[in-house]
Amino acid sequence: MTVTNPAVNKLNKITLSLKKTSFVKKRICGADDAAQYIGQFYQSDIDIYESFFILLLDRANNTIGYAKISQGGCVGTVIDTKIIAKYCIDSLAQSVILAHNHPSGNKQPSTQDIEITKKVKNTLAIFDCQVHDHIILTSENGFFSMQENGLI
Repeated sequence: MTVTNPAVNKLNKITLSLKKTSFVKKRICGADDAAQYIGQFYQSDIDIYESFFILLLDRANNTIGYAKISQGGCVGTVIDTKIIAKYCIDSLAQSVILAHNHPSGNKQPSTQDIEITKKVKNTLAIFDCQVHDHIILTSENGFFSMQENGLI
């Protein structure tokens, strides 16, 4: 006699569909555009918590979505590349812009910032999705573009 577990035999059905939302599309033509667009995702807590976002782009560099990947404490946050890859795959993004804030106001990237950028870039390359930039935002000192500074 064979006993089967219905929960194990149940298949998950995955579908691909387009859902219309009120998301405002914008063409991103450089780091200034990206920093301005991403800046709207941060609230008054930009000087308190470090938060990591991704901006998803189509082939023409038009925004197709964004996601908050994580929020941490005042000195760091944990980034899971699998979650970033999932959003890129689900949205069929051609490229992505990474972004996070530094509550300290120091816009220079840390060693960990540079390492996670390389890790995400290598992960997304498997899916033919490019990392265009990694923007570090501060509330008073502007932003830092890793692409404009030769770090990508």
